[in-house]
Amino acid sequence: MQLPLQVTFRNLEPSEAVRADIETHAAKLHQFFDRIVSCRVAVEATTRRGQKGKLFNVRVDLGVPGREIVTNGKGFKSQVHEDVRMAVKGAFTVAARALEDYSRKLRGDVKSSNMPPKAIRPKKQAEEPEAE
Repeated sequence: MQLPLQVTFRNLEPSEAVRADIETHAAKLHQFFDRIVSCRVAVEATTRRGQKGKLFNVRVDLGVPGREIVTNGKGFKSQVHEDVRMAVKGAFTVAARALEDYSRKLRGDVKSSNMPPKAIRPKKQAEEPEAE
């Protein structure tokens, strides 16, 4: 199945090499979950005050049945990088992990914290002496 992919570049010129890299990473997401409805990727260049160079932030929004999985550069150093290709790789690594976790929850492989323990042993009752 072809994944519907939308790529947006902000504060930088669109690059066919980066777009091809994003398409390659997006195609691999089907290994983790095969019912992806949509995939939107935003590549943003930000400047650092007082320093030369740019940082690239990559955001991946995945639409899956019943939910939208969003990974962005907030709090993840692997997604904010000086090299745009490394930022793309980091963002898709986080997205793949989120898809894997979502898939496990759907299959029931993840224990829920509100479930009672499986094995509760009943208290042993005192044995009554046999009447002779």
